[in-house]
Amino acid sequence: MPDFPTEDDLTGGAPVPAGRKSVEKIGDRKLKPATMMMGHGYDPMLSEGALKPPIFATSTYVFPNAAAGKRHFEGVTGKRPGGSAGLVYSRFNGPNQEILEDRLGVWEEAEDALVFSSGMSAIATLFLSMVKPGDTIVHSGPLYAATETLIARILGKFGVNYLDFPAGATREEIDAVLQQASNAGNVALIYLESPANPTNALVDIEAVAASRDAIFGDAKPPIAIDNTFLGPLWLQPLKHGADLVVYSLTKYAGGHSDLVAGGLLGSKEHINMIRSMRNTIGTICDPNTAWMLMRSLETLELRMSRAGENAVKVCQYLRTHPKVERVGYLGFLADTPGMERQADIYRRHCTGAGSTFSLIIKGGEMEAFAFLDALKIAKLAVSLGGTETLASHPAAMTHLSVPDARKQALGITDNLVRISIGVEDADDLIADFTQALDAI
Repeated sequence: MPDFPTEDDLTGGAPVPAGRKSVEKIGDRKLKPATMMMGHGYDPMLSEGALKPPIFATSTYVFPNAAAGKRHFEGVTGKRPGGSAGLVYSRFNGPNQEILEDRLGVWEEAEDALVFSSGMSAIATLFLSMVKPGDTIVHSGPLYAATETLIARILGKFGVNYLDFPAGATREEIDAVLQQASNAGNVALIYLESPANPTNALVDIEAVAASRDAIFGDAKPPIAIDNTFLGPLWLQPLKHGADLVVYSLTKYAGGHSDLVAGGLLGSKEHINMIRSMRNTIGTICDPNTAWMLMRSLETLELRMSRAGENAVKVCQYLRTHPKVERVGYLGFLADTPGMERQADIYRRHCTGAGSTFSLIIKGGEMEAFAFLDALKIAKLAVSLGGTETLASHPAAMTHLSVPDARKQALGITDNLVRISIGVEDADDLIADFTQALDAI
């Protein structure tokens, strides 16, 4: 008997339907991600010819024979890299999740991808797979408040340290922080968020990668980045030096405010390590959520493009309104005095300005609340990237747990409102914002 099963062993000798494989090229033309979202990773002939993948509502999968079961568990337990060679148990994998992971990787040409039950479960699984007591995480700031809490308050209880630098830091400032961290002990991970939530400040990924390479050499820690605000349409961090990309798939990828999920993309080496942790703690997303995300990815480019076009019109209007102090919109960086470095990062890194921005209203919390309470089309709710326009008050909501001094240092002020533009009619949104500003 061979050392490991043959294809016949794994299939039990049953014939495999010869359904159409995923098409990635037509002649010499490489297909675009928007096209591949319609069928990549799925063979209808393996599911009774169903055009769309069924939802596989099962907790466990039958092995064709004992040798196949052993082979699968060698992958699941990490004795063999790359994960299971087949379906095992829904805490580890499933058809819906695997198809979704194949499609997520397409957008950024990532070697591999994983999906999770939420954005925070993706981030937590990443951290748990990378750090140990005594290690240091270096991160940009600000981060999503729950991420900051996870690093400082939760991992801190287990002896994990952190140092941070502002999102807009120069190469020299990044060098200083990374050198300080290197001198203090083992740096396990460099974690970025760009644009920063909720200030929209950009991180120079290329400068961080160059600094990391210069200071750490061959022992360099991986760079992970939360790309929820712009990706994958408007920013692709793997092309600029990042090793791992994190997503709250709840946002643009899901896009309909009806699911919660997270994703991680990157090299097979790093993804294998994180997969092992996900298998252990069970942070994979469920089959129904994966199925809904596959549906949403088919319209990702359409939705993000429309929302981005709307944001241009809305922000052009808001920046001239007498009750608006400033609009923190990436599309305005090039002609904003004092923002030359941010404009340079935007030019090198981004292909679009996105549809989420900060609106700084003249006044304070009272004026910001009056504006939010007067909205009629835009919904007063946290989150972003959905088909509907949302508005929230970070200082009093998503970042309430952040200490006041740190909020002030990061520019999360009482007069800052975060707005995520949806796919409604842009002129209707302008009318709504007009009457809401008039109510102040």
